[in-house]
Amino acid sequence: MHIQEMLAEAERTGNPSFSFEYFPPKTAQGVQNLYDRMERMYHFGPKFIDITWGAGGRIAELTCEMVVQAQTYLGLETCMHLTCTDMGEEQVNDALHKAYKAGCTNILALRGDPPREKEKWEATDGNFRYARDLVSHIRQSYGNHFDIGVAGYPEGCDDNKDEDMLLDHLKEKVDMGATFIVTQMFYDADNFVRWVEKVRARGITVPIVPGIMPIATYASFLRRANHMNCKIPDGWLEKLEPIKNDDVAVREIGKTLVAGLCRQILAAGIRHLHFYTMNLAQATRMVLEELDWMPSPDRPLKQALPWKQSLGLGRRGEDVRPIFWRNRNKSYIARTQDWDEFPNGRWGDSRSPAFGELDAYGIGLTGNNEQNRKKWGEPQTIGEIANMFVRYLNKEIEYLPWSEAPLTSEADLIKNDLISLNKRGLITVNSQPAVNGVKSSHPVHGWGPTNGYVYQKAYLELLVSPEIFPEIKRRIHGHPDLTYYAVTKSGSLHTNAPSEGPNAVTWGVFPGKEIVQPTIVESISFLAWKDEAFRLGVDWARCYETNTPSRLVLEQIMNTWYLVNIVNNDFHEQRIIFEVLSDLKVLDLDKVPTAPTNGTTNDTTNGATNGAINGTTNGDANGTHHSTNGVEASTVPQ
Repeated sequence: MHIQEMLAEAERTGNPSFSFEYFPPKTAQGVQNLYDRMERMYHFGPKFIDITWGAGGRIAELTCEMVVQAQTYLGLETCMHLTCTDMGEEQVNDALHKAYKAGCTNILALRGDPPREKEKWEATDGNFRYARDLVSHIRQSYGNHFDIGVAGYPEGCDDNKDEDMLLDHLKEKVDMGATFIVTQMFYDADNFVRWVEKVRARGITVPIVPGIMPIATYASFLRRANHMNCKIPDGWLEKLEPIKNDDVAVREIGKTLVAGLCRQILAAGIRHLHFYTMNLAQATRMVLEELDWMPSPDRPLKQALPWKQSLGLGRRGEDVRPIFWRNRNKSYIARTQDWDEFPNGRWGDSRSPAFGELDAYGIGLTGNNEQNRKKWGEPQTIGEIANMFVRYLNKEIEYLPWSEAPLTSEADLIKNDLISLNKRGLITVNSQPAVNGVKSSHPVHGWGPTNGYVYQKAYLELLVSPEIFPEIKRRIHGHPDLTYYAVTKSGSLHTNAPSEGPNAVTWGVFPGKEIVQPTIVESISFLAWKDEAFRLGVDWARCYETNTPSRLVLEQIMNTWYLVNIVNNDFHEQRIIFEVLSDLKVLDLDKVPTAPTNGTTNDTTNGATNGAINGTTNGDANGTHHSTNGVEASTVPQ
C-alpha cells in the first residue's frame, strides 16, 4: 500500500495515525534483537515503518535484508530509504530491484550525508548529484510502483540554511515525482506550522509527515537536538535539567513535552506523525500512551484476517492458511516462499508438492542452548513440562517452542479448560474457541471489513501419551461432529476425516463479498506441520546434555507421543472436545526418566514398553487408520 493512500485515509477519517523509523544495527545479535523489537512494536499499530539506508557495503545490504524481513515475515508495510551517497546507477538499480522483489512499494529518496571520512558531499557519478535526480530515476524506471518520499527541512539542513532555496529544491523534487514529504526532527511546533504554510504557498500540495524524536535520556536529547540544530522550546530545559541524571524521570517529563508537541501539530491539521525510534521502544510507547493512541481491549488493532498477513511480493492476496501454523507465522512463510501461487478463494486448498525444507531460515528453534535453558528451565518430568505450558497460559512465560508469540486474549474463553488438560499431562500446542457469528468489529474475535460476521469451530491440537491415545480415539468416534488427525514422529496417520480435502475452521461473511475462509485443517498440510512440530521438540531436547533427565523426558515425548488435532464441526458448541478429554490423565507425570544402560539410544521406540503405536496402516469400517504393530496400552481414566 502506498504511503500517500494511508495519509489520505487519515485525512478522510480524521483518525490520527503514526509510523516508526529504524536503522540497521552494527552486530548480528543487534539485528536479531531489533527484529524481535519490531515485532513487538507491530502491536503498537504503526501504519508503516521506514528503514534507513546504510551507504556502501554490508550496511547497504542489511537495509535491503531488513526490508525483506519487515515486509515478508513481520507483515509491516515498509518504506526503504535510498541515498545518493556512494551510489552509482548500478548500485541504485540493484537496491531498487531488491526492494521491488521484497514487495516494498515505498521509497524515501535522499541525497544523504557525506561519508565520515569526507568533509563535503560528492556524487559517485554524474547521475545522482541531488535527491531530485534519484526521484526522477525511480519514477522513470518503475512508473507508479513506488510511492516516493523526500525530505523537508523546517529548520534548514547541515550545509544549507537558506529556507527559500531549500523550498525551491523541495518543489523540484515534487515536480520530479515525489508524492510525500517527511521532515527532519524538530521540537518547535510554531516554526513547523509556519514552514508548512510556506510550503503550501509554493504550490506544493503533497502530504507532509512531521518527524518526531521521543526523549529517552537527557544526554541523547541534547546530543541529537544540537546535531540537527533543532530549536528547543522555552521551558523544556528548565524542566529536564534538574532531573537529567534520572533517566526514568526524564522519560516521564519527556513524554509529556513531546506529546504536547504532537497535539500542537494535530491542531494545525496534520493527521500523521513519524517517530524516530532510534531502535528503542519505551520512549515511543510512553508518548503513544500519553496521547491515548496505543491499542487496548476496547480499541484493538484491526486485522484483515485472523493471522498476520505477509506483504511480500505476490502474497498480498493470500487469504487461506492451515491453522497449524497459527503461532508460527515466520516458519509458514519461509516454507512456502517458493510457491508459484498461494491458496486463495472461498474454499482454498493448501496442498502443494512441498512445504519447503525443514532447514530453511526460521523453521527450527530460535535462540542458543543457554538462552533456551534460561527461558524454559530444566524440566525433568512430564509434569514439569506440562506446568511450563500452564505458566504460558497464565502469561507468566511469553513464548513456547511451538509458539513464537504471547498468548492472546482469544484463549480466555477456554483458558481454564486448557490449564486442566495440561495439569493432567495432555500438552496443548494450539487451540481456538468456537465463535458463532460475532461482529467483525468484535475487540477479541473480530477481523475483516466492517459490518461483517465471523465464525469459528472449536479446535484443539495437543501432544498425547500413547497410554491414553486409544481411548481418546474411541471417544471421538462416539461424537459424530468431531473429526481428528493423529500421528507420531515416525508412525502412520490416524484420522476419521471423511476426505482429504480442507475443512474450514474459521470463516467470515461480509457485505458484497463471497465467504472468506482463512484457516483450514487438512491432511497434507498436517503431515508437513507434523515434521516441524516434532523437529521443534527435538531441538528443545538438544538444548540439554545427553542422558540428562530434561533431555530424556523430551526425547521420550518426541519419540513416542502423538500429535493430535480435533475439530468440533458444530460451531455452536464449545464444550464437547473438553468433555471427551475430561477424565483422562497421564500416570507417570512425576516420574524422572533414567538413561538406558544397554547401549540403546532414545531415538528408538519400544512399543511394548511405552505403548507407542507404530507400524503399518490399515483402514477399518469407519475410515479410521490404525496401526497393528505395537501394543496399545490400556486407558487410564482418573
